[in-house]
Amino acid sequence: MATLKFQDESPFVGIRTRHHHSTDFRYTQFLKGLSHVEIPPKPLRLALFGLGRAGSIHLANIVANPQLDLKYIVEADKTKWDSFRAKWGLGDVQFIEPQDSKAVFESSEVDATLIATPTFTHENLVLQSLLGNKAVFCEKPISEDREGTRRCYETAQKAGQPLFCAFNRRFDPSFREVYERTRTGDVGQVLLIKTTSRDSPLPTLEYLKTSGGIFHDCAVHDIDLVTWILGEYPIEVHSIANATIPEIRNINDFDNVVITMKFESGTMAVIDLCRFASYGYDQRLEVFGPKGMLSVQNDHPTQSYFSGNSGVSRSPIYHSFPSRFLHGYQLELEQFIRVAQGSEENPVSSQMTLAVSKIATACEESARSGTPVSLNWN
Repeated sequence: MATLKFQDESPFVGIRTRHHHSTDFRYTQFLKGLSHVEIPPKPLRLALFGLGRAGSIHLANIVANPQLDLKYIVEADKTKWDSFRAKWGLGDVQFIEPQDSKAVFESSEVDATLIATPTFTHENLVLQSLLGNKAVFCEKPISEDREGTRRCYETAQKAGQPLFCAFNRRFDPSFREVYERTRTGDVGQVLLIKTTSRDSPLPTLEYLKTSGGIFHDCAVHDIDLVTWILGEYPIEVHSIANATIPEIRNINDFDNVVITMKFESGTMAVIDLCRFASYGYDQRLEVFGPKGMLSVQNDHPTQSYFSGNSGVSRSPIYHSFPSRFLHGYQLELEQFIRVAQGSEENPVSSQMTLAVSKIATACEESARSGTPVSLNWN
């Protein structure tokens, strides 16, 4: 009877006024599916370039999204065509080789292109798409250099079409919550922000040779995440790096990097990167201030635990980016659809993309010279 005095009114009182927490994005999506809304815009007619790692992720999300109508797939490896067509039920989709891409750019049946090909092909595909009056979703980087990136954005402005650079971590629900709570002042003025990004599995050497290097392939994600959360760019960066894997050393790249950043506001940032973590895809974030700390820890595929004589164990963290950022990729694509249809502004501006490229270049310069590099944003 000791707790009887705490008995509350029936939970049916106020049942229609209670709502789920805003962080439960899956339930939010469920409610959207139930709601009676106006007839949505016509599906966005799309051409997908590339069926590699990123392209395969996007294809799964494209097929599952009723707001997209896939018209073309451009893929150089013809041995993939039949298996992908059969697996995803792509009977009405035209498969073409890269040399026939003109058909996409000139087609009045294509509204947008999604570019997930090797880095060195991005700039040309972006420019040709924009000149063909298509909205463009492009995996980072837009180009291999800042001038090429600038050309692409200038062309997008002239064409009146959005150029959406795919920094998918912005759309991860956990990272986005940290962004929103930082911006509402939960930790106060940020004193220190830290990210950890350790890859799994080790990328193939063929991929690494064309990736643009660890700074422009990996560090850009963390640089974008840090600067997006803080809303400012660093005035000084200092990097140290090494190459403990001989094959990576032989292509003049690094496999371990530590970056420190100093901001005009006084905030400091630390980014640590590695090309290979044996225990899984290690992705962590910490934002520290005088009022507290926000953090994102590693996610696990299941929430089950085993208790035995040797202690307590659980499943490893997610193996790689397709599983860890599954929802980020889905939400990113949905955002692009809204941008391409004109209902929302592009959240990744040209200024942001160019700034990230500039910072990554400065970080690499610092690692190779062994000295800090100052950045001017005037």
